[in-house]
Amino acid sequence: MKIAFLGLGAMGKPMVRHLVKAGHDVTVWNRSRARAEALEGVRVAASAAEGVQDAEAVLTSLFDDAAHEAVLLGTDGVLDAMKPGALHVALSTISVALSERLAREHAQRSQRYVAAPVFGRPNVAEAARLWIVVAGSDADVALARPLLEPLSRGISVVGSEPRQAHALKIGGNFLISTMIYSLSEAFVFAQAEGIEPAAFLEAVNSALFQSPFYAAYAQVMLHPPEVKGATIELGAKDLRLLREAAAAGGTKLALADHLAEVFMHAQDSGFAAEDWAAGLYQTAQQLARV
Repeated sequence: MKIAFLGLGAMGKPMVRHLVKAGHDVTVWNRSRARAEALEGVRVAASAAEGVQDAEAVLTSLFDDAAHEAVLLGTDGVLDAMKPGALHVALSTISVALSERLAREHAQRSQRYVAAPVFGRPNVAEAARLWIVVAGSDADVALARPLLEPLSRGISVVGSEPRQAHALKIGGNFLISTMIYSLSEAFVFAQAEGIEPAAFLEAVNSALFQSPFYAAYAQVMLHPPEVKGATIELGAKDLRLLREAAAAGGTKLALADHLAEVFMHAQDSGFAAEDWAAGLYQTAQQLARV
């Protein structure tokens, strides 16, 4: 399929490589052109609008709502440059409100739209082991599948309205944050009792969870990687999206409100650019001393 891929950050670059390997004809665009030119087997577009003009499908992996609005609806003019009938696959974590707006904008232009946010850190994207949450019409999801399968170990179709996939993704990221922070406080408690965090983890994970997810994030917390995955800033953004969507629907989430205070403390303490898991653990340790 003839694809345009917009956004070549830590997640976007490995996804492009897998799409090229799968035999797709890929044109790429990134605000910083050097990132695009470092990729092999792709055509580099001079602008986002140029990149999508002849594409059958446009995949976006952009940072946040503001980036999506600028590229898709603002001065970059991607939606206006896309052909009628072309498919947009939104891979990033964006707000439910923006996902709803994109559905309306695509419908007005007779374009297809599928939400497909991904679960996984950059190393998981490198291994083509992402889990992808998808929502859209049956026909649009079927069209998107050959583009998503080379990137993933599995796909969950969660609804017919694209916003549902983005809602699920921010709900899932909320669970990741709560898991990390509860484990952080448990580690702080264990250390205060003279128990090594690694020994605590081995015991409770064996007895209670048997979760490779707990084990993997604990390793990041206890041994922060040189190459960061998601950051505290990104985690705080996703939590804000959850709370905004909940408020719009009249839903009160007390734990999310408390966690927002934790993220604010982390950012105020200079941890915004730290790894999501390692930074929350540092925050728990700091708060325990207050």
